[in-house]
Amino acid sequence: MSASRAPLAAAPTGPVSVPAAVRHIAANDAITPVWQNSLGGTTFQLAASGGGPGDIDRFVKWVPAGTPELELADEAQRLAWARAHGARVPEVIDYASSDAGSWLVTRAVGDGAPGPAQFAAQSAVSDRWRDSPRRAARVLGEGLRELHERLPVAECPFSWSVEDRLEQVHERFRRGDGPETWSPEYRGLSPEHAFALLADAPPMTSPVVCHGDACAPNTLLTHTGGFAAHVDLGELGVADPWADLAIAAWSTEWNFGPGFEAEVYAGYGVAPDHDRIAYYRLLWDLS
Repeated sequence: MSASRAPLAAAPTGPVSVPAAVRHIAANDAITPVWQNSLGGTTFQLAASGGGPGDIDRFVKWVPAGTPELELADEAQRLAWARAHGARVPEVIDYASSDAGSWLVTRAVGDGAPGPAQFAAQSAVSDRWRDSPRRAARVLGEGLRELHERLPVAECPFSWSVEDRLEQVHERFRRGDGPETWSPEYRGLSPEHAFALLADAPPMTSPVVCHGDACAPNTLLTHTGGFAAHVDLGELGVADPWADLAIAAWSTEWNFGPGFEAEVYAGYGVAPDHDRIAYYRLLWDLS
């Protein structure tokens, strides 16, 4: 991934077909597709028709059948565990599946504003925060620090280990993926050289419960610029904190342009560890 690589997920730019299951869940609520990924998953926002900014009720993430890369059952389980242990993540309302696909329903996250007027929290890549990228980048770090400090490693049943992710790298290679599918930064590497670099993992000295997909779109901000919540925790598990930090900072380049990585590290309260950053970005890209 880089600024020149097509995004893996983005807001829809054209018509989106609404699955029957989503229409059934919505009932009389307005349905708005808000996010699509390259694997076919779509997130829909459900809101009471004619409501105000606080009337967004639920989000439905839909994945068509035959998409093993997106396991919503895993995400539902991780969200419930993280929320039970104090993480600021959406509440799971329902998870189900059919022959057509699977869906995960979560409650919309309010931004905690005092008084009767509530606002829905917004992604760090919403128009509001693209106009304030320095603040958004700082909140990426602040939110990760809170997540890493709050979730108990000893009680976490989920792993995001280097070993498991390396198996994903080799599985992708066995399926035919190669350097032409990697980010431009890495396309000059041979598979043998890339695998050798990944085999030399830095030691994990301070494990935390990582988000697993700490890109900017998955951090929500309040309307006043504070951290509100994390979303999309399908890969949450125990790992080195730099497995999250390296990607959160890298994602500022894809979403805001160059010059904001340092804000992520400052928000977290850490100096950049360049060896771990290099390692975990390569691992992310190839896995």
